[in-house]
Amino acid sequence: MNDTLAGWLQILALVAALALCHRPLGDYVAHCLTTTRHLRAERLVYRTGGVDGDAEQTWPAYMRSLLAFSAVSVLFLYAFLRLQNHLLLSLGMKPVAPDLAFNTAASFVTNTNWQAYSGESAMGHLVQMAGLAVQNFVSAAVGIAVVAALIRGFTRKRTHHIGNFWVDLTRIVLRVLLPVAFVFALVLVAAGTIQNFHGAQVLTTIAGDHQSITGGPVASQEAIKELGTNGGGFYNANSAHPFENPTGFTDLVEIFLLLVIPFALPRTFGTMVRDRRQGYAVVAVMALIWAASVAVVTVNELHSVSSPAGHATGGMMEGKEQRFGIWSSALFAVSTTLTSCGAVNSAHDSFTPGGGGLLIFNMMLGEIAPGGTGSGLYGILVVAVIAVFVAGLMVGRTPEYLGKKLGSREIKFASLYILTTPAIVLVGAGIAMALPGEQKAMTNSGPHGFSEVLYAFTSAANNNGSAFAGLQANTVWYNAALGLVMVFGRFLPMVFVLALAGSLARQRPVPVTAGTLPTHRPQFVGLLAGVILIVVGLTYFPALALGPLAEGLH
Repeated sequence: MNDTLAGWLQILALVAALALCHRPLGDYVAHCLTTTRHLRAERLVYRTGGVDGDAEQTWPAYMRSLLAFSAVSVLFLYAFLRLQNHLLLSLGMKPVAPDLAFNTAASFVTNTNWQAYSGESAMGHLVQMAGLAVQNFVSAAVGIAVVAALIRGFTRKRTHHIGNFWVDLTRIVLRVLLPVAFVFALVLVAAGTIQNFHGAQVLTTIAGDHQSITGGPVASQEAIKELGTNGGGFYNANSAHPFENPTGFTDLVEIFLLLVIPFALPRTFGTMVRDRRQGYAVVAVMALIWAASVAVVTVNELHSVSSPAGHATGGMMEGKEQRFGIWSSALFAVSTTLTSCGAVNSAHDSFTPGGGGLLIFNMMLGEIAPGGTGSGLYGILVVAVIAVFVAGLMVGRTPEYLGKKLGSREIKFASLYILTTPAIVLVGAGIAMALPGEQKAMTNSGPHGFSEVLYAFTSAANNNGSAFAGLQANTVWYNAALGLVMVFGRFLPMVFVLALAGSLARQRPVPVTAGTLPTHRPQFVGLLAGVILIVVGLTYFPALALGPLAEGLH
């Protein structure tokens, strides 16, 4: 079988699997978020935390609960990392340096999973399991909880309540993430991913040299790493490491896992607002952008095949695993940068200027096609609010979306959401480039070196976590700066989303009239996709022109 046929079959198998799971998983998540019945295990969690499972919260109370939980998580994980040499299964690892511990704690709590360290040589097994993997579950659940609150804002009327953060968090972890991750951890183990408590073992290579290889509980962490669009790898090579991703089958499973919840959540949205056509419109936009990105990146990475010199030198395979090849590497790269997942099975730094530039652009979209667990859906819904507002300006009437009027208050929250992340990215990258000492962290000069810095801040602010590996980011300044960028890039947009949810929930629904914009038709799909591309293009184009575009022209 040639590479082209294998690549197409892989994409078709992935699309078919996602399509099969879209309806049942989306409806199941909607049921978990709307049912009034509490499981016994959930009641135990509520009693332990002193939570009234039947109580509702206003949006400020919901926000305070979310921020308090996340702040405690950062402090706990920071202490865990600093004290790991005193813990069981530490494997003799030293305490993590203060700046790196802050960066890592902020990274995993914000669902970014940026890693400025090599996992197998810096983290013990207990820290990996009880510290990092636990945050993989709860940080993903936080994102779904926020979008649940926003959907309730659309469905409720004349109320100040948008749900209960503690109930949403508990249900998402116990009913959705844990069961699915458990099943796929077994699948990965059966397919060759390792799962043990071995420390470093010295083995003799074929050439007769000695190599130290660390084992560990990898499959259990790998499953939630992808399912929760986290991305933090057990090993420094991430999903390019054969212990994490041994075969083409596991590679396809991992791509499926990082896309399945984000692509199913629009169904949850349609079910909860009692109009599934709205969910179909949203998922259509997501699918169009994802498919276009896969096509463009794949063509760029295959481009050198048409050049005899490039083909002879194997230039198109630089930084890519022979096990996966160009098609799978491009598919994985697009999927991980269009979700808030930093997992990689190839070196993005080695992609062509066109391919690497589009990977940066994917994150600049706000990772909404399909985006991270929860964050992708609430991101595209906020952009939908902007799109409806733009359409309202065209026809000269007050915009409405799902029966709610979009007044100045709602548009302000949506606009702040749209502007916050680009401001963080561009200011952060600008400061880094203005500091001579931090420029030395770039291993490449010129446009590609700038692209490394731009990629880092884009990845951190959008809570992605992947990187152009040419940037030496494990310095005190970069650890602190990127840690702060991750925190602000995660929680400031969430504040605006929850404020928007509270504002919508207080309204009285307005009836549909002849002048109401249909938001379930192909015309709105095109409008929403256009607003996404235009807003992002106008915001980031100057920065892209200085980096990947300049490199490509050169």
